[in-house]
Amino acid sequence: MAIRKIREIGDPVLNKRCKEVTEITPRIQDLIDDMFETLYEAEGVGLAAPQVGILKRIVVIDVTGEDPLLLINPKLIESSGEQTGYEGCLSVPGKQGNVTRPNYAKIIAYDENLNPFELEGTELLARAICHELDHLEGHLYVERVEGPLVNTEDLEEEQ
Repeated sequence: MAIRKIREIGDPVLNKRCKEVTEITPRIQDLIDDMFETLYEAEGVGLAAPQVGILKRIVVIDVTGEDPLLLINPKLIESSGEQTGYEGCLSVPGKQGNVTRPNYAKIIAYDENLNPFELEGTELLARAICHELDHLEGHLYVERVEGPLVNTEDLEEEQ
């Protein structure tokens, strides 16, 4: 396993649509392992493959630090409600912005054996799912920000 370089805003790979995973090869398994290691090293909540320069539809999420989720070829099939709050991104370091997302999200995805499953999430998990799925389509949260981006340090001082 290895920690991969996280691509940052301005890198063209972050604006490209990802391709579906059709088989789990040793390289894909290494990518998944590396993505989890990179996510935890960066103390993030979610990481999509394009953030480490790979245009594959793979997402890792862990909103608690103890509940890792792997989503291969995830598709949003239902969402409802609304939540607005500050959101950050490992690809936009040191900044946060106010973003409105669904408060409930339901997806279908595939596990490491390409078996399909459904996942439902509310609040932070719903936000993380929607944020990471945007990455797979070549979009960053800054496209959805309502108002100015703020420095993360300024928000931490307010609390």
